[in-house]
Amino acid sequence: MNSFKKILIINILLLSSTSVFADNHSTNTELVEKAKEITKEIESKQNQVDEDAVPLNDPFAGNEGMSSSVVNPETGEEMDEMSLYNFKLSGLISGKDESYISLTNTSGDVITLNLNQYLGKIKFIDLRLTEAIFEKEDKSFIIIDFNNQIREADEY
Repeated sequence: MNSFKKILIINILLLSSTSVFADNHSTNTELVEKAKEITKEIESKQNQVDEDAVPLNDPFAGNEGMSSSVVNPETGEEMDEMSLYNFKLSGLISGKDESYISLTNTSGDVITLNLNQYLGKIKFIDLRLTEAIFEKEDKSFIIIDFNNQIREADEY
């Protein structure tokens, strides 16, 4: 039995001594300070990256810089947000029963119109293979094509 007691006492002493060595507070404070320094370095580098990575132009602005529409000097139609001069013809679908066109404004938003639907004060009345025809209130016509050329006509 004496040998069993000796082994038990030796094990208790070994376990208690290892727990004393593992709980060293000086190394923990050093590690915390190093972690704070590393965090500060990372934050300063992120601030530098954020300042340097700002693009020169806004990628979400759409086609604002590519707009090549002509302003009608007589009516000043470009001032109206829903004016045809602020849109580009981006697609058309012609079917047996229905016909649709898609217009894209300068901010990149797409509007889909079907026949006899209004875009502001003008009415979409017809389409051809490469152009859409709108009727104004004074019974004249505005025609827009895929090259973003807008022309006004008395008949189409």
